[in-house]
Amino acid sequence: MEDIPKHVDRVCAHLKTLANSNMRILIAIAGPPASGKSTLAKMLQMRLDEKSMSCGLVPMDGFHLDNETLKARGLLSRKGAPETFDVNGFKTLIHKLTTEKEISVPLFDRARDCVIPDAVCIQEHHQYIIIEGNYLFLDEKLWRDLQTYWSLRVFISPPLKVLEQRLIQRWLAHGLDVAAAKERAASNDIPNAERILEQSNLEAVDIAL
Repeated sequence: MEDIPKHVDRVCAHLKTLANSNMRILIAIAGPPASGKSTLAKMLQMRLDEKSMSCGLVPMDGFHLDNETLKARGLLSRKGAPETFDVNGFKTLIHKLTTEKEISVPLFDRARDCVIPDAVCIQEHHQYIIIEGNYLFLDEKLWRDLQTYWSLRVFISPPLKVLEQRLIQRWLAHGLDVAAAKERAASNDIPNAERILEQSNLEAVDIAL
């Protein structure tokens, strides 16, 4: 995580190369779980705001399907995998970012394990929008349709061993014991990370970190 400020500098430098436009600039930041996407997105938002480049932030996690739906589909244990998200709802929101001035955005409350609808508002003055999530570049049905929306594509991918250590620490922080934390990471998070690394369209990425 200590490299995040340098990553922010690199993204800002790349943004300067984009043609001036009245259209919103959609910055997609993707990568495996625990790769540092959320930290990078928040720090980049702060930096752009400091530069008077008004910036909104849209986390993909606000489109988790609810637990009852996941139970009915037998997917609760796989929560966080691509098929456990409302992809169509997410695509609709991304399209609205390019056509509407103000859009309400849902957020995911990790402590309560649920989505909060209309939690924040993207406003008319937000010309730069950061979209952050695991599967933004996934080359699979439905997900690949997102690619036409991105003005800048950033992919962050620490080594798998680093991700594993971070994921175990994440579950320990949520109160699991060591054995349970390792099992949770190995049974769901790591397979999701491998899928992202293997199935994402990384040839289209503008910045690889």
